[in-house]
Amino acid sequence: MQPVNVYALAVDSTFNRFHGLILFWCVLILIIDGYDLAVVGAALPAIMKDMNIDPTSAGVMAGAALFGTMLGAIFLGTLADRIGRPKMIAICVALFSIFTAAAGLTSDPISFSISRFIAGLGIGGVLPICTAQMGEFSPLKLRTRLVTLVFAGYSVGGILVALTGKQLIESYGWQWVFYVALLPVLLIPLILKTMPESIGYLLKTGRQEELRAIAGKIDPTLQIDENTVMVGNAAVLDKQQAPVRHLFKEGRGFSTVMIWAAFMTGLFMVYALNSWLTKLMAMAGFSLGSALNFVIVFNVGAIVGAIGGGWLSDKLNIKHVLVGFYIVGAIALTVLGYTRSTTLLFPVVFVVGASTLGTQLLAYAYAGDFYPSTIRSTGVGFASGVGRIGAIVAPVLIGWLVSLNLPLEKNFMAISLAGLIGAAAVTLINQSRADSTHVRKATALTP
Repeated sequence: MQPVNVYALAVDSTFNRFHGLILFWCVLILIIDGYDLAVVGAALPAIMKDMNIDPTSAGVMAGAALFGTMLGAIFLGTLADRIGRPKMIAICVALFSIFTAAAGLTSDPISFSISRFIAGLGIGGVLPICTAQMGEFSPLKLRTRLVTLVFAGYSVGGILVALTGKQLIESYGWQWVFYVALLPVLLIPLILKTMPESIGYLLKTGRQEELRAIAGKIDPTLQIDENTVMVGNAAVLDKQQAPVRHLFKEGRGFSTVMIWAAFMTGLFMVYALNSWLTKLMAMAGFSLGSALNFVIVFNVGAIVGAIGGGWLSDKLNIKHVLVGFYIVGAIALTVLGYTRSTTLLFPVVFVVGASTLGTQLLAYAYAGDFYPSTIRSTGVGFASGVGRIGAIVAPVLIGWLVSLNLPLEKNFMAISLAGLIGAAAVTLINQSRADSTHVRKATALTP
């Protein structure tokens, strides 16, 4: 019997229960991840009051987790390609659950920042791993939609913060929005038991029996037996030994740098709003409850933007869709700064969510689409990690601007500039080097 190319089998597959299981876990993990990251934004006004700190110091505290996410995305995301994705996902879930809860036990800025930094390692590490996992097993015709659907879970986590934050903070204190983050550690045994290992890792370690089992789940109609040899793409298998170096090989070097620049600007917009939207709306005269309503609308917009962008990207050119999203984000943020009517604010915040956080979720899908499977976790991890420079700068810079007591619109205009830079960066990416460009004609059976 001919050897079976497992990568090509996944590319040509039809969505089934096996894909649904991976989708379920990745969405759920990103919901938890989104909660743990957004929780600081909702609690920030109460934390500032309780610890008696100024906006600049609060920005540094919010940035501590983001520094952790940068290192986590680069090192834990890359390590997943070496020790296996389910194992690394479990480590990340443990890190961000335990240390987010630990932040609620702190009473000073330094210990709070340390806890958030360690939690950030897990928060940042799990993002590229879930992107790579969903992207690797997805049918090619659904890949972008499925990956953006996974990242929509991130926004659902932000909505959970807004829905539960007001009640928990006002009834029990800001600490409790952190304590509840401990619960997901109970999921770790189930993740390890049911999440499939990556194809590249199984090929590298020669685990043919597991590969045959996965192939049977990807395509239940496939006729295979214990003698069937499972193979990968010979052209890319050697990249597993030095994945970082291969981000710059085969003409990908300049595009890799542009992807990093796009992530920096996208994450700048996202984390400026994640950390300060509640506070900026409070400065505009809205109560905590009203300000959190804007957070809900913002995240609903992000879900619609990500899923809608994923659908458009599977129909059109994902690069062109992403450029358009960055430009719309810059325009919407500028309009938000000048909008004073409550009636108009909600639709404007919705569009801002769709075109900033929604844009960044689409950018993750784009990075996953750009790199081959064997370096996908590494590619997305480095883009996410280097991009965190923008995420780290954002809360500190906006905190400094807030401390200057500038007109509200100036704060939003500062954030909007990042959207224009991001659009320019994506425009310069060489789409002909994308993995999806090279695999569309792949067949499940090798000659």
